[in-house]
Amino acid sequence: MSGTFEVTKAEETGDEDTPSSSNSSSSTSGNNGMQLKASSALRVIVPAELQGVAYIKVITQKDQEDLCTAQLNLMGHGPNITAQVGVWQKTLEFAQNVLFCKELFAQLAREAIQLQAPIPHVVIGNQIRATLLPNIQLIISLCHSTTFDSSQPAPINDHDHVLEHSLHQLLREVHYKNSHHPFPHPASAPLGPTKKRMLAGPMAADRETLLDMTKSQTILEQIIAQAQHIFMRKRTQYVLDTLARDVKDPQIVSHWNAMNSPTMSCVKINIVTHGYDAIGRTSLVIHVKERSLKCICRDGRVMRLSYEPQELRDLILCQINSHQISCLISLARCMSWTVLSNSNHLGVGKVEPLGNASSCLLASPNSDRMIAVQIRCDPQIDVKVYIARSPRQDFFPSPLVPEKLWENLGGTFKEVRFDKIEGKSFLNKMEFLMASLTSNTA
Repeated sequence: MSGTFEVTKAEETGDEDTPSSSNSSSSTSGNNGMQLKASSALRVIVPAELQGVAYIKVITQKDQEDLCTAQLNLMGHGPNITAQVGVWQKTLEFAQNVLFCKELFAQLAREAIQLQAPIPHVVIGNQIRATLLPNIQLIISLCHSTTFDSSQPAPINDHDHVLEHSLHQLLREVHYKNSHHPFPHPASAPLGPTKKRMLAGPMAADRETLLDMTKSQTILEQIIAQAQHIFMRKRTQYVLDTLARDVKDPQIVSHWNAMNSPTMSCVKINIVTHGYDAIGRTSLVIHVKERSLKCICRDGRVMRLSYEPQELRDLILCQINSHQISCLISLARCMSWTVLSNSNHLGVGKVEPLGNASSCLLASPNSDRMIAVQIRCDPQIDVKVYIARSPRQDFFPSPLVPEKLWENLGGTFKEVRFDKIEGKSFLNKMEFLMASLTSNTA
């Protein structure tokens, strides 16, 4: 791309009384009635390929639907660029912007052809297509227009300011690295080695460390990584917001970290029951990366999930069931009930599509009442509660079981209409149920 331009002396304008001069002067008049001269002593002539407005448009697309859009150029946001005027400084600025966009797109096109991706990148004309995730594509287009429209274009609804800021930050970092090379030490050493590579010998660095120093990412690889992270973060936000909307009990509270890197974000999830915060809460931290999620649970377990949203939904549902059972156990101990058994992974019944079934078996202080709780996800969270009495009311002696002591084994479990019990939450209803069964035996 040639950046040649011609600078000549501007010709003297005609008499101010002529219609052309009056039109030009009226076009430069301000709102206060004062006329501003737009004439200049220099006139800059640029080639046709450097005239007009140019910008690079980055689109994340899923099944022909735009998810987010960002625009890159030297003049700010694309639609907000003012029309080209006759002043030679503005002419050079617009020409420099067009040259920058075309050279940047040419560099990205070369990198797209050279990179060995699992799904090859496609370069067609002024467009580069790269696959981020299954059915998710990144489209980088070079937009160049030599005509100026005075009407203000409509704003872009899906414009992503976060993606645009991260891409501008990436370009600034590339420019800084290209223009700020480390000085050699000693002064007679060749230019180029970084401080880490210069200290590799005295620090006795191994081969793996030296290979890590030589690895670098191209501009296109960094753009793809940032676009993947933006999509993963949006998908994670959607899954968490959907679960928080659908699951009323317990409450799911997400706290996103405000200070994030362009390729990793952090969110802390608290699962609490309103009114029972002191009994227990379940916390976990999720690191959103480029193509995966790293989940750190409260007990120290670390789980790595892929980009599929079902895996994150399955994890949150499992954490909800575990939270309900652990809080129920704490509540039962506060009310002097005995925990006979509990399981966060119940192996009885049909298999849930997402999440795991949990259960808990409780006994009253006098051991004459038992409560069995079962929590399933099929597909919504379903709670079933059963109670059994001891001594049995339907025991009759027989030749095989003649003694009456067997009546203390308890009768069969009967299901409770849990939705009819008073209470706003699962723990509130269980508290009422345990209190009523305890008072009846007093």
